[in-house]
Amino acid sequence: MLYYTLKPLIPRRLQLCLRRFVVRRQLKRSRHLWPVDPHAAAAPDGWPGWPDGKQFALVLSHDVDTQKGHDSLKNLLDIDQQSGFRSAVSLVPRRYFVSEEVISSVKERGFELCVHGLYHDGRLFSSHRRFLKRAAEINTILAQWGAAGFTAPSMHRNLDWMHALNIDHSTATFDTDPFEPQPDGVGTIFPFTVNGGPTDKPFVELPYTLPQDFTLFVLMREKNIHIWQRKLDWVAANGGMALFNTHPDYMNFEGRRCGPEEYPVRHYTAFLDYIKKKYAGAYWQALPAEVAAFWRKLERERLE
Repeated sequence: MLYYTLKPLIPRRLQLCLRRFVVRRQLKRSRHLWPVDPHAAAAPDGWPGWPDGKQFALVLSHDVDTQKGHDSLKNLLDIDQQSGFRSAVSLVPRRYFVSEEVISSVKERGFELCVHGLYHDGRLFSSHRRFLKRAAEINTILAQWGAAGFTAPSMHRNLDWMHALNIDHSTATFDTDPFEPQPDGVGTIFPFTVNGGPTDKPFVELPYTLPQDFTLFVLMREKNIHIWQRKLDWVAANGGMALFNTHPDYMNFEGRRCGPEEYPVRHYTAFLDYIKKKYAGAYWQALPAEVAAFWRKLERERLE
């Protein structure tokens, strides 16, 4: 947590330079398990397949980290809707002003609204006492928004503690991503249930399985979508869940020259086109709540 204490004192450009240096070093050590960890392909025992016999599941998710992302979110939702996709939107309730207009727009489009931490300050899991205090406020917001999903800021997590949240599903993990602050992956491209004690409500964990856009285009400075394509092809070939998390905060929608932490939105639209053309009819395009409901149904059937 020292980084998050010092972060406000470090100029943003220097933060990016330091993170790029660290990513380059990590990449050299991690090529055997990123972007593909071969061991993550194993299907759960008794796996019956996705609804309607689809080859794989596709979940689009957008974490909105800043006011800039909030204010440009409409552009991203328009792209999804016009492309025939639905997505989940995760907002940070106490970091920036969340407008009723944005909340209403997400719901009216038939998209899903989730909560993305409370402050996105790197301290949510710094102590159990702090987490429980913030969890109570998160639960109030979940109820106010009519939301049942949670995405963990910066993938900081403690799945045991998260039973204090009134959620049905979360995205707090990944199959493989050595560049995250907690780099240990869960080693699967399928959902899984997080059970707790006898009084804890289980929730379904939906790990993201495609590299995050910030990592690829801001830290690694990739100029194309080849890594996204490679990973999607692998997930599809193994019948898993392609959960794809992007951020409007870092997308350049205007076509101007990109800033130091921006990438052209055409990368995102090109990837949506790739999915639609290569895998037409092959994927179950679902919201996180729908995948969680499907997974709970499978769990019940296993017990019968």
